[in-house]
Order: sequence, then structure tokens, then C-alpha cells
Amino acid sequence: MHSHGRVNAPDNFSRAFATGIALNVGFVAVEVIYGLQVDSLALLADAGHNLSDVAGLVLAWAGAVAGRFAPDHRHTYGWRRASILAAFANAILLLVAMGSLGWEAIARLNAPRPTGGLTIIVVAAIGVVVNGATAALFASGRSTDLNIRGAFLHMAADALVSLGVVAAGALYLWTGWGWLDPLAGLAIAVVIVIGTWKLFRQSLHLMFDGVPDSIDLEAVQDHLRSQPGVADVHDLHVWAMSTSDIALSVHLVMPGGHPGDAFLEALARALHDRFAINHPTIQIEFGGLDHGCVQPFHPAGG
Repeated sequence: MHSHGRVNAPDNFSRAFATGIALNVGFVAVEVIYGLQVDSLALLADAGHNLSDVAGLVLAWAGAVAGRFAPDHRHTYGWRRASILAAFANAILLLVAMGSLGWEAIARLNAPRPTGGLTIIVVAAIGVVVNGATAALFASGRSTDLNIRGAFLHMAADALVSLGVVAAGALYLWTGWGWLDPLAGLAIAVVIVIGTWKLFRQSLHLMFDGVPDSIDLEAVQDHLRSQPGVADVHDLHVWAMSTSDIALSVHLVMPGGHPGDAFLEALARALHDRFAINHPTIQIEFGGLDHGCVQPFHPAGG
């Protein structure tokens, strides 16, 4: 005896992904052309970094699209978990890119090179606009979908990188200090790694069916136990089906008998409204027999 509930699918960000990819491919071409023209390692390195952004957007888009594939006999949940994998891959890609940028910055601190300051400022300023505009395309979904948040963080981080390059270029024109550019790059890389670590940790946690950070498992159990007619709650599991869908399965012991469909529908709606759980599976048991998991969840102090 089960109750299943779900909410509408997450917003379709396909247009945002297509626009962001097109803008960034064009900007990479601009950086390569002018980087070669003024022999700027900073611009060429940033072009490589922005090329990784394109790959990150493609990964996030692929994850979002795969997550909308309909379930079938071989994949009864569909491909929703693809969005979690995409968020994880995006975090790895961003961490690797920042590691490479930091390594190059350290190398250039030891051997500063003259750069074309004005050209770097203009091109990097274009990067601020392109990356900032791309990040804005995903801003509305960053709080509800971890995959979209990964895309947003990736592009917002790039806007920050480009802004740092603008500032370093301006200071270089003013002072002539060659070490300003690599120092700014290193500082930006550290800031971005700190911000990306949470995305990495969250996506890795969800890959192993961890309870989403937004869920207080004891509060969920207390809510279920408080329902009229419920004598006990066991085999409670909460996990992420995707970066925007949370599932629950639980056994409710109700000695008085099955409460009826109205009870299950009301409970499913309450779980959605209070905890954003949109796919509950609720099994009713009449006695104290536990036919569920071998290792049930036991709350602290329970």
C-alpha cells in the first residue's frame, strides 16, 4: 500500500544553456585572437579556462536534458540522477581549472612577464559582461537545483576572474609591476576553490544517496509520527532523485487499519509543502512486524 506524489518538473533552462555556450565560444575566440596578438599568456590561459566553461555548460545541459527523459522498464526513475552527476563533474572541472590557474600564477610570480595592459583590460572587461550575463541566465534556478547552481557558480566565478584581470591590468598600467597579474590570479583561484568546495561536497554526498542538506531527517520522522493513528515509524529513507527532486520511503505502523486514500494524499501534500519532498512512498502496516530494511534509520537519542 503506497502513496506516490510529485510536483512539476524544474524549469527548462535549455535556452539559457544554448545562449551561454554560444556567448562563451565567441569570447574564447576573441581571447585567443588578441592573446596571440599581444603575446599575453594571461589571455591565452583565460581562454583555455573559458573553454572549460563551455565544457561545464555542456555537461550541465546534458544532465538537465537527461533528467527529463521518461522512465522505462530499464530505468524506472528515468535519468534524473544525471543532473547530480553533471553537478559533480562541473565541480571537478572547475576545481581542476582553478588548480591549473593557480599553478600558472605561482610560476609567473617567480618570472613576471610584460603584458599588453590596455588590450588585456578591454578583453577582460568583455569577459566580465559575457560571463556575468551568462550567470544571470541561471540565477533564478540556483537555489532549487544543484545542477543549475553549478552552472551559475561556474559562470559567476568566471566573471570574477575576468574582473580580477581587469583590475590587475589597470594596476599594471599604473605601476608597471609585473607580479600584479599572477598575484590577482592566484587570489581569485583560492576564492573560487573555497566557493566550489561546497558544490563538490554536496554533489558527492547526493551521488551516494545522502540525505539532502535541506532535510532534517528527525523533523521528518517526528512529523510522520505525529499523524493520527500512527503508532510507529520505521524504514525511513530520504534521498535525492535528481538535483531538484527529493524522494522518501517509509513504513507507518497503524494498528487501527488502513487510513484511506485521503490520509495518504494529505500526508504527501504536507511532506511536499513542509519539506519539499515530492516523491513519497508510504507503506501502511497494521502490526509491529518489520518487513523492511535490515538496517533501519535510528535518530540520535531515539
